[in-house]
Amino acid sequence: MRLFSKYIWRFSLEKKEIYLTFDDGPTPEITNFVLDELQKYKAKATFFCIGKNIKNEPEIFKRIIAEKHAVGNHTQNHLSGWKSSKKEYVENFLECESEISNAIQKCQKQQLFRPPYGKLKKKQAKKILKKGYNIIMWSVLSADFDTSITKEECLENVLQNTTNGSIVVFHDSVKASKKLRYVLPKVLTQFTQQGFVFKAIP
Repeated sequence: MRLFSKYIWRFSLEKKEIYLTFDDGPTPEITNFVLDELQKYKAKATFFCIGKNIKNEPEIFKRIIAEKHAVGNHTQNHLSGWKSSKKEYVENFLECESEISNAIQKCQKQQLFRPPYGKLKKKQAKKILKKGYNIIMWSVLSADFDTSITKEECLENVLQNTTNGSIVVFHDSVKASKKLRYVLPKVLTQFTQQGFVFKAIP
């Protein structure tokens, strides 16, 4: 069986639901901006957090949890699977798992993982799947991190490609912040007006 078939790329085409995801946080100011915007629309999302950022920004991470968003593992140090050994990568993944577990304490922990850059070797993936994690990929890449496109192009990219069951990738990072601040409110407004619901990954 193809390993890719075990990854989750999108959800049901039958329901007007969108799954916004935010990689690389928590980041001061930027993650709080995202949370404030989501709150305005009673929208839920999923945050794929870097372990070292959870450690550095525990209060922001607590806010993500308190506001009932889902959280996922994005490795401790944003490692590329293609540039790491299986041992190094899995250890880094486990380090992030520990940060999440310590921060959430008695709350239920979703077993969600997204590989940084979307890059993951077969043996790394097998180990993570064996631990009971769902590997979450995406159907819409906003490209908010891409310095070669404008904020208007980033917005158009998301609006044109998002539909029922889409998993959309944004980044609550310094690099992506300028485009994110422009695009996210407009995405929330437009799809809410169209009758979509924004949900956290279950």
